[in-house]
Amino acid sequence: MNTLLRTLPLLAFVLVLTSCSSVRVAADYDKNANFNDYKTFAFFKTGIDKAEISDLDKRRILRAIEAELLSKGFSKSENPDLLISLFTKSQQRVDVYNNAWGNGAWGWGGWGPWGGWGPWGGFGPGWGWGWNNPQVSTSTQGTLYIDLIDAKKKELIWQGMGTGFLSRNIEKKEERIKEFVTEIMSNYPPGNKQ
Repeated sequence: MNTLLRTLPLLAFVLVLTSCSSVRVAADYDKNANFNDYKTFAFFKTGIDKAEISDLDKRRILRAIEAELLSKGFSKSENPDLLISLFTKSQQRVDVYNNAWGNGAWGWGGWGPWGGWGPWGGFGPGWGWGWNNPQVSTSTQGTLYIDLIDAKKKELIWQGMGTGFLSRNIEKKEERIKEFVTEIMSNYPPGNKQ
C-alpha cells in the first residue's frame, strides 16, 4: 500500500505528460459538396489576417497546410477551387496537484540545533514526506480551425479543428504546428481518414 501511494504521483505525472503530447481533432463538412471536384487552392488572406496569432506562427501554419494539400495532389492556383482560411483560440489552463513531495505532518526533519534529526532533534514533525504541498502548473491549450471554402460559391464546405497544448520553444513549436495540421488534415477529404 505504501509503495502504491508513492507511485501515484509518478503515474499522474506520466498520464499528464502523455496526454499533453496528443492533438484532439474533429471535422465537419457539407454533405452535399462533391469533394472530388476540388483540385486547386489558394489562401484566403482576408480570413487569415483576422487570426489572432503572430505572423511567424501564421506562416508556419500556412506552410504546413500547403505541404499537406500538395501531398494530397492539390496544386496552388490563382484561380482556385478552394480558399483556405484559419482561425485560432487559446486559453490558459491551471492544474493544481497535491503530491507527496514536500512539507508533511511527520517525517525526517534535519539536523536540529539540539542534536539529532528533526526540527528540535529526534524523529517528529518537520520537513519530509507528506500530502500538504500543492503544486501549480500552467499551460496554454490552443485550438486551430482550418476552413475550406468553395471559391465559386463562397461557402464553407469543410472545417477541421485540432486542440492540444502549445510549446514556447521555437523548434518544438514548429513540430507541434506540423503535428496539429497533419492530424487535422488527415480528416480531409471526408471519409478518407489516413
